Amino acid sequence: MFDGPSVAAALKTCGVTHVVWVPDSVLGQWDSAFSGDPDLALIRVCREGEAVAVAGGLYLGGRRPIVLMQCTGLFEAGDSLRNFIHDLKLPLFFLIGVRSYFAHQQGATTDTCPVFTEPILKAWGLSYVVLERRHSPADLAAAYRDAQAERRAGAALLAE
Repeated sequence: MFDGPSVAAALKTCGVTHVVWVPDSVLGQWDSAFSGDPDLALIRVCREGEAVAVAGGLYLGGRRPIVLMQCTGLFEAGDSLRNFIHDLKLPLFFLIGVRSYFAHQQGATTDTCPVFTEPILKAWGLSYVVLERRHSPADLAAAYRDAQAERRAGAALLAE
């Protein structure tokens, strides 16, 4: 189960130092777990493109950030993604909530977020895993560790 305390614990086992985000949807419910954790610095930003830039600066400064955003924020952050993961080749990692993922699979929503999220990640050349109900925060940690071991950017899509 993905909840704030278990995700915070998993991130800390990976050495993550900063959580950069615009709290939204399911991810926003984790605010108290992150803001109350003395080992994770929580940085709230105004836009997702800004989150990528802040994480890039933190990485260049020797920190280990993760960016948390909803899929609509991913759509907004494209230019920052291009700059930081392709031009600068920074191994940033993203946890992206995919709003309406399960409802889309059942044909029970007209929300287009699930339609575009994976194709956009593929277009940007960003490796990712999909985390569904059967997964746990340990799977998130494994995806983060794999990307860091390969010194590449990566993402985990959290099905909502």
